[in-house]
Amino acid sequence: MEQSANDSSLITLSALRAMKERSEKIACLTAYDASFAAVLSDAGVEVLLVGDSLGMVLQGHATTLPVTLEAMAYHTGCVSRARRRALIMSDMPFMSDATPLRALDSAAALMREGAQVVKIEGGRVMLEMVRTLAERGIPVCAHLGLLPQSVHKRGYRVQGRDPAVASTMMEDARLLEGAGADLLLLESVPAALAQRITAAASVPVIGIGAGAACDGQVLVLHDLLGVSPRQPRFATDFLTGNSGGIAAAVASYVRAVKDGSFPAAAHSFE
Repeated sequence: MEQSANDSSLITLSALRAMKERSEKIACLTAYDASFAAVLSDAGVEVLLVGDSLGMVLQGHATTLPVTLEAMAYHTGCVSRARRRALIMSDMPFMSDATPLRALDSAAALMREGAQVVKIEGGRVMLEMVRTLAERGIPVCAHLGLLPQSVHKRGYRVQGRDPAVASTMMEDARLLEGAGADLLLLESVPAALAQRITAAASVPVIGIGAGAACDGQVLVLHDLLGVSPRQPRFATDFLTGNSGGIAAAVASYVRAVKDGSFPAAAHSFE
């Protein structure tokens, strides 16, 4: 039976804010198709991220840069048709949010396919885009730290170890929330910095390689299943040795996020 938007079992932004307020951890995973979306949602994952990481794990590209808006919309639709109760967040692909008008058009394309939040990369340079989207009622997650779409400028390395960079990131988080961001995502950020940003933010903060103090955690599904060519330091293979298969591996991840055993210190950066 199809669920209505008023179904109290559905995960909403209000539900995520309430989880932050009561210090209940939020479990998030990437999803790219209907079958995995159903498995993840049934296992208790609260946020399904249709990530532009699909360019690497599905399409075989070396970076996320070749991913098109059309591809993101297609996979968002696949996931949304099997959402169960999870909230769906979709990445705005490279340069689809280059101007406020383009960001509006891109976000509309994703939301028509079922996205409930769009995620954009960048700090204060994205303030006008975030403000424009928020004013039009489009929920936004602002992504700080390691920015995969800026790989040729910044590389794949931890961001925020330098005190000046850390101070800028703290201020960017404050400004983005003030501009209307509903969520923050921190990638490959020193755990102590992520803890300060999480404590200062009124909105939920999701981490990936950002320590255990964030309000929630996200992993690329293929890393969790141990099928990625290179396993990032901040990820764990929850499938190998799990006799219950994929569904049990995802459930183990959700439990580990909820009870605070993941991420451990070994998955974090100083």
